Amino acid sequence: MRSHIIAGVEDDGVFKALADPTRRLLLDQLFERDGRTLKELQSQLAMTRFGVMKHLRVLEAASLVTTRKVGREKLHYLNPVPIQLLYDRWIGKYDAARVSALADLKAALEEGDKMATAARPRQVYEVYINAPAERVWDAITQPEFTARYSFGARTESDWHAGSSWRSLSADGAVLIEGDVVEADPPRRLVLTFRMLYDPQLAADAPTRVTWELQPTRAGVTKVTVIHDGFEGETATYRRVAGGWMWTLSNLKTLLETGEAMPGGPA
Repeated sequence: MRSHIIAGVEDDGVFKALADPTRRLLLDQLFERDGRTLKELQSQLAMTRFGVMKHLRVLEAASLVTTRKVGREKLHYLNPVPIQLLYDRWIGKYDAARVSALADLKAALEEGDKMATAARPRQVYEVYINAPAERVWDAITQPEFTARYSFGARTESDWHAGSSWRSLSADGAVLIEGDVVEADPPRRLVLTFRMLYDPQLAADAPTRVTWELQPTRAGVTKVTVIHDGFEGETATYRRVAGGWMWTLSNLKTLLETGEAMPGGPA
């Protein structure tokens, strides 16, 4: 019951954030090109810097926008995970023919190639999970968990810095491989990341994935995933966007309800 109540509160914040046309315009700007500064976002609005900051704070509170410091600049990134969760809860269970406009939004969010732009240096995702950080860490690293929320793939590693790791399909084929760059359980995990199941993906240089787990209050963990190191709009860059949204949504659903979502990303 508690997770249901928390999910409802999160839904309310997202719906309220999306209700304002200025905030929707800010999301549209980040959809077109992610990783923008406050100055860049303000330049397309007839509004003061302070006014834009107020709207961004609302979007950040709803986890629709997340920020990262790069040098002296604060960059803003669209975090589509809450919209994916809204779709899963409120839209997916209804007849798609009756909600075609919203279904089109889902498709746009899940197709990484429509979201990618040359100016986007990284992908940043954020989700709040009603589970302690230790349990989230186990879900990220233990094969019996990953198989349930990550397309059936099982992870293998001792999760020590300098060790290798890999993700295996049900028949034992290596899907993803890399090295553990940093491991600080249950707070931070940094991995190199190379997809092998498609020749075009395997030809890309390895990228980097950072998991950050931050307890925010009793039993709730803020999970941030940063995927960077892309050499432009690579095949890997385009492929992982929809995959991360599904993976994090499914991870949240599994840990909060005990059951994974059916199917996979469209």
